[in-house]
Amino acid sequence: MRTVLVAAGVSTLLALLGTPLAIKMFITRGYGQEIRADGPAGHATKRGTPTMGGTVIIIASLIGYFVGHFTTNDPPSASGLLVLMLMTGLGIVGFMDDFIKIYKQRSLGLRSGAKLGGQAVVGALFVLLVQRFRNGYDLSPADAHFSFLRDFGPSIGPVFFGLWVVFMIASMSNGVNLTDGLDGLATGAACQVLAAYVIIGIWQDRNDCTSFLAAQCYQVRDPLDCAIVAASVLGACVGFLWWNAPPARIFMGDTGSLALGGVLAGLAVVTRTQLLLPLLGGLFVIITLSVVIQVGSFKLTGRRVFKMAPLQHHFELLGWAETTIVIRFWLISGLFIGLGLVIFYVQWMSPG
Repeated sequence: MRTVLVAAGVSTLLALLGTPLAIKMFITRGYGQEIRADGPAGHATKRGTPTMGGTVIIIASLIGYFVGHFTTNDPPSASGLLVLMLMTGLGIVGFMDDFIKIYKQRSLGLRSGAKLGGQAVVGALFVLLVQRFRNGYDLSPADAHFSFLRDFGPSIGPVFFGLWVVFMIASMSNGVNLTDGLDGLATGAACQVLAAYVIIGIWQDRNDCTSFLAAQCYQVRDPLDCAIVAASVLGACVGFLWWNAPPARIFMGDTGSLALGGVLAGLAVVTRTQLLLPLLGGLFVIITLSVVIQVGSFKLTGRRVFKMAPLQHHFELLGWAETTIVIRFWLISGLFIGLGLVIFYVQWMSPG
């Protein structure tokens, strides 16, 4: 538990103090955000705001995680390192996308196929490794099963499991990316989901089958280290949100949004809560669905359901203030997370 607190504290402090340094450096180098020409009119004032702030989140998270372990003499685990590897790998894909936008002075970076390919490669590497590294209790970070609150059903085999996990990773990273359209929206929502995974990891550790053999126990390889990872990234996001809240002085860019989506998907895999993640990340799911509905409706009927997609821009065009949208969407995210945690706890109380 001390490791959780130290990791969160260090990453928060690093992000809080490091973000203004990154802002100055990015402004000096001209790393400013390009804005879509067809976006809401109010976004034109955001052109030139420093982007790629996700680098601060990634670096602060990694340092916080390792400092937490070093200061408490608690060795890192395979599960924690693999989730951080996934976060960093997707952050690199996002960094390439952001850099192309800056270099070519346009609002589009990597082509969609290239971005998806990068996500697939990083996700496939994660899948190959996450089923290895069995401990003394014969538990690996993940097995080839679907999971909701625990693994369930028969094995789906390594191939289908790999495809499923890569789909999860791509879906969640793109979902966070689509949500990152208003100041602080994606960062604040990600903070809430990460806080939920801190709670889930600690709860699973307190009811771990290796020390508490009962019907309610959890067969998770490294539950406490999952909580440490979530706390490290949560702290970094909180420190970054101080500068990213409306009006934002820096954007996380695809560097941050892809990385955050990856860490959420990775945590869902190693805590055996794959199908709980769409509920905890309900806001990301809704915003992604708004884009799917908009594109599908236009291709099939020639009509648009929303004034603009993703969904947050629809409400902007209806005249809602940006801060109103952000706060109300945070509230919606909180409701989804509250429901998810209630289901998680109720199932523990009623294992039958």
